[in-house]
Amino acid sequence: MTHQKPMLTLPSGESKLLLHSCCAPCSGEVMERLVESEIDFTIYFYNPNIHPKREYEIRKDENIRFAKKHDIPFVDADYDVDNWFERAKGMENEPERGIRCTMCFDMRFERTALYAHEHGFNVISSSLGISRWKNMAQINDCGERAAGHYPDMIYWTYNWRKGGGSQRMIEISKREAFYQQEYCGCAYSLRDTNQWRISKGRTPIKIGVKYYSSSELSETIDEK
Repeated sequence: MTHQKPMLTLPSGESKLLLHSCCAPCSGEVMERLVESEIDFTIYFYNPNIHPKREYEIRKDENIRFAKKHDIPFVDADYDVDNWFERAKGMENEPERGIRCTMCFDMRFERTALYAHEHGFNVISSSLGISRWKNMAQINDCGERAAGHYPDMIYWTYNWRKGGGSQRMIEISKREAFYQQEYCGCAYSLRDTNQWRISKGRTPIKIGVKYYSSSELSETIDEK
């Protein structure tokens, strides 16, 4: 399918955007669309869910690398992982897309909205929704709830998957040889993914060893 890329405009005539980014693979297509549409935006990287720390640093560094390539401002937010684990108590065995994920999105978007409020951004959005593994309605609900804490703030619910966006995400990841994460990001998704892999006779995930290349034509990626 041909990737249709109409020019984008921010809602309500706003002029700049704070984009929460979860990782380079998911944000690559979003960032390129925004650049092509000449939208003024800043990347906000706040993902205390990502575990372990080595995985977090790799994902963050890949995102920084791509932002620098396009001269996009990048805000490196706090890795308050202890806070995340405290909030996740009692949800350790919840399934993906369940209440633990809602808590996680709420936490990340609340901090994004706070930064936006303090630094003059009236529109926020996230690259999380481009992943086919995520529940877009769940993400949008969390984003709108976070934005609702501040007068005149909008969570932009643009569907980044449409018009071939999800496929373009994969193409950019291969072109840029991004780090290819193999689980959502948190300690519990790593645990559950490894349990599934072992049950299928596959080896556990090895942190920091898998990158995209042009030869990996059959690979697909997850946002995580």
